[in-house]
Amino acid sequence: MSESDSYVMLISSLPSPEALFVAKQPPLSRLKLDQRLRVLTPEDAETLKLIEDVLDWRRFPMTFSEQDVIDRGRAALSQIGNRTLHEILRGRLEIRTCVAALRHRARGEGPPPGNNSWGFGRWTGHIARNWAETGFRLERVFPWLGEAARLMEQGDTIALERLILDQSNKQLQRLSGSHAFNFEAVVIYVLRWSIVERWGRYNSEAAAHRFEDLIAAGLGAEAQLSFEGEI
Repeated sequence: MSESDSYVMLISSLPSPEALFVAKQPPLSRLKLDQRLRVLTPEDAETLKLIEDVLDWRRFPMTFSEQDVIDRGRAALSQIGNRTLHEILRGRLEIRTCVAALRHRARGEGPPPGNNSWGFGRWTGHIARNWAETGFRLERVFPWLGEAARLMEQGDTIALERLILDQSNKQLQRLSGSHAFNFEAVVIYVLRWSIVERWGRYNSEAAAHRFEDLIAAGLGAEAQLSFEGEI
């Protein structure tokens, strides 16, 4: 059986993800998903792992520093040559950068250096130059930023989490239209599965504890952006 045929069979065997934020849990367990992902070639399996290792916070060692997180993201971006997968990863990391900047500013800290040493993507310098603006003057690129700033100011972490996950899901939905039965479609499915799984385990008690931890951590943090607990 050819690689393309294997991926067609794989995608066809996966249940359709239930509507985001409606599903109480993913349509299949991670164990069953991993079992079906065994048909991936070693190279594709390694690429998927590389992407998930960057986007899933549970895969980060407890000893990782802020710079370690940034270095892992940049290393992954440099290793992924596939245009669609590179766009997916860069997009998610740019969202993280924006949210981290909002948190940094909410703690009363000043703008970061006007280069990309503190974050990812095309907008780090722009954010630093427009630090005082609610949405960093990026509303045309990220229309949700103003709402995210408002929710962060109100301390509504549940609604903020939902907003961020929804933006990530919309990116994947947009790209899925061009990929039906190839490796890109597999990666998109796995990442959408992760979003549903994350929302399913995110409850109000966990959100409250997480917000308190972020506040406590921020009180003693140096003037450096925090990417903990993001999408």
